[in-house]
Amino acid sequence: MSGISDTYRPGEIEARWQETWNRTAIFRAAEDGKKEKYYLFEMFPYPSGRIHMGHVRNYTIGDVVARYKMMKGFNVLHPMGWDAFGMPAENAAIANNTHPARWTRENIAYMRAQLKRMGLSYDWDREIATCDPDYYRWEQWLFVKMYEKGMAYRKDAFVNWCDTCATVLANEQVEAGACWRCGHAVRQKKLAQWFFRITDYAEDLLVYCDQLPGWPERVTTMQKNWIGKSVGAEIRFPVKDSDIQIPVFTTRQDTVFGATFLCLAPEHPLVTQLAAGTQQEAAVNAFVEKMTLTDRTSKAVESYEKEGVFIGAFCVNPVTGRSMPVYTANFALMEYGTGAVMSVPAHDQRDFEFAKKYDLDIVVVVKPADADLAAEIMTEAFTGRGVMINSGPFDGIDSGAALDAIAEYLEEKGIGKKTVSFRLRDWGISRQRYWGAPIPMVHCDACGIVPVPEADLPVVLPEDADLLEGGRSPLPVLESFVSAVCPKCGKKARRETDTMDTFVDSSWYYLRYCSPECDHAIFDPAAVRYWMPADQYIGGVEHAILHLLYSRYFTRVLHDLDLVDFKEPFTRLLTQGMVCKETYACEAHGFLYPEEVGKTDAGDLVCVKCEGPVTVGRVEKMSKSKKNVIDPNFLLDKYGADVTRLFCLFASPPEKGLEWSDQGVEGSYRFLNRVWRFFVEWMDAIDGVAPYKGDVTALPDALQGLYRKTHQTIGRVTADIEERFHFNTAISAVMELVNEMYTISDRQDPTARQVMRHAAETVILLLSPIVPHLCEELWAGLGHTESILRHPWPAFSSEAAAEQEVLVVVQVNGKLRDRFTAPADADVKTLEAKALACEQAQKFVAGKPVRKVIVVPGKLVNIVV
Repeated sequence: MSGISDTYRPGEIEARWQETWNRTAIFRAAEDGKKEKYYLFEMFPYPSGRIHMGHVRNYTIGDVVARYKMMKGFNVLHPMGWDAFGMPAENAAIANNTHPARWTRENIAYMRAQLKRMGLSYDWDREIATCDPDYYRWEQWLFVKMYEKGMAYRKDAFVNWCDTCATVLANEQVEAGACWRCGHAVRQKKLAQWFFRITDYAEDLLVYCDQLPGWPERVTTMQKNWIGKSVGAEIRFPVKDSDIQIPVFTTRQDTVFGATFLCLAPEHPLVTQLAAGTQQEAAVNAFVEKMTLTDRTSKAVESYEKEGVFIGAFCVNPVTGRSMPVYTANFALMEYGTGAVMSVPAHDQRDFEFAKKYDLDIVVVVKPADADLAAEIMTEAFTGRGVMINSGPFDGIDSGAALDAIAEYLEEKGIGKKTVSFRLRDWGISRQRYWGAPIPMVHCDACGIVPVPEADLPVVLPEDADLLEGGRSPLPVLESFVSAVCPKCGKKARRETDTMDTFVDSSWYYLRYCSPECDHAIFDPAAVRYWMPADQYIGGVEHAILHLLYSRYFTRVLHDLDLVDFKEPFTRLLTQGMVCKETYACEAHGFLYPEEVGKTDAGDLVCVKCEGPVTVGRVEKMSKSKKNVIDPNFLLDKYGADVTRLFCLFASPPEKGLEWSDQGVEGSYRFLNRVWRFFVEWMDAIDGVAPYKGDVTALPDALQGLYRKTHQTIGRVTADIEERFHFNTAISAVMELVNEMYTISDRQDPTARQVMRHAAETVILLLSPIVPHLCEELWAGLGHTESILRHPWPAFSSEAAAEQEVLVVVQVNGKLRDRFTAPADADVKTLEAKALACEQAQKFVAGKPVRKVIVVPGKLVNIVV
């Protein structure tokens, strides 16, 4: 037996075992038809430069599951990669006066080293980075396939545009209507953009939300709301003196008889078309321009005062014949329905406010069942269900029942139809940015838009190009990139200079993990058939909508291209909570990092910069802006990876937020030292001893207790990991077992040695997914020559775990009053009698009549008086 040192030295142990794992390639995965596969991974990070505690928690959770599944006999794939393109790298490069490519690759190298220090069980041979041409080559290939199938298209669309920086901004780069970089007002600008037809899959994506039992309900609910299915009718409103008809989607077709005007979104193409040549043209153009300078998100629009401009045209209400003025209004959005609103001021509050402001007609067509309603006295819209009035053949009908009847009426008259609308819009994937995957298309004056042939892929992003002033993309003015030959006619052409949204990169990376070295296809079909769908995906809830929805969409695209035989990519999803900590601030320096806070002899907190008093703020998500962050390197240097991992898992269940606690970290360190000391004390006694595997009842009482506790702990830890990922309660169970082990002191008794050997090995095996370095060291110290990962997970024996006697709680009217022990198999009558005989129970019953006695066998008796 090799033994262990007297002192727990995590730095030495962890470096040694990480080198061993690397040398033996123990985490390298390969397809094996003889073993059941288990594919799990965590959302890959932006290579921002440093891992943070959110990363540490996320990746530790995944690592525990991967190691546990390996010990359970699964063939485990646990890969890692880098979401390397996009704004974060560009922004950081600008701030640090460097190139995005250099910045990104240096950060990847640094963060990879940090992750390896955590002892994470990644198959690093499968590492991918989305900025590598070998990766985005296949993304471009898929884009071309989608274009050929009509799944990708180009059209004009409005984008956030900064005139000063001469670039498109993503929504998150617009702060209070201004550019985050220069502070100049952002406006809406119409540009040609590339789109994916995700709306073709809206219904399928929605239906399958109810077929994801391994996903958190709140995530599927968020996706349902984002897809936003609405059932209603499309009604066509003819424009007077023209052949134009304006389609409107509404869920309130029961109110169509009360429509008195129509509103178009400022971005609607008919606004300027219908206003052209009228007296209203200048006012309309001014209003449209004003709207381009405002935040047009649905959330922002809700808070605006309703305003609009008459565009100089009228349409006809197709069911009443009423001539209706057409307005462009700030509350009408292109992202909802058709971008046109059938305005019924009596029954929609926004329409009511608009009608009052511009003195437009209000016609009541639904009244409460028990009262009359007149437009002249209304102070707000009536939006409830009621009885139809002023609605021709539908008068007197319940408005809810009238929805279908009126939809059928519209179809019969040829003026509308039943239809469904989705909030989901096609995915705009164009980015006028540099650091992204080039869109593989060329523009030819003779042939139009032509895809780049497969043989010419990838279209490589020129990494020697420098960002222009203001961070503008150099691609449009880089002749060596723009200049191209048309693949169809051979004439001079120009290359597309937009790059793809980074969500495209992250929508299929999990498939590339299955065969990252495949150079003849987007992935090896056999490898994907073996590994996919992924069994477990782990990541932040902030990606619950877009990333996860786009990944589900991409899988459907690949399914329809006959590349995969499944629709859903992730069987189970875990969204872990955020890591939080209180903030510190002083009056002179604002927010302070924890290391910038000192303490006086009296225990008061002071700023180390100015010695001024420090205010402790509320507990919030760790963020650099609030400076309430803990550097993982500090923890790794001071305590080691195992302590860091243990605290992240013990402090709370993974789906809940983790509140940082220095005392909690110290407590984790003390526990591991306690485990280590126990093995130091017992190592000689259990050297070479076979673990006890006999009948529990043949043991002396004290050893019976330890043996039972050992098997009870196996059962608890296995259930906590397998069923709920509740590592915190699993760790608590092991702590209880360690406490029980410390009660046994006789190291001379041969039976005690056997029972203790069994308990000691069990503790190491149960803790090994959580604190792997320490457990590998102790496992080797016990004389084992193979990695602990090669040993099966401990077997649970229900017979050995069964208690002969249990502690039963006695309550009177639900309040704890006493306890007693009883045989584990005692029946209800026996437990009831023992509870009623308890001295403390009798004291609180005090002669009162007992109304009933509730017995939970093996747990409690509640006496109700």
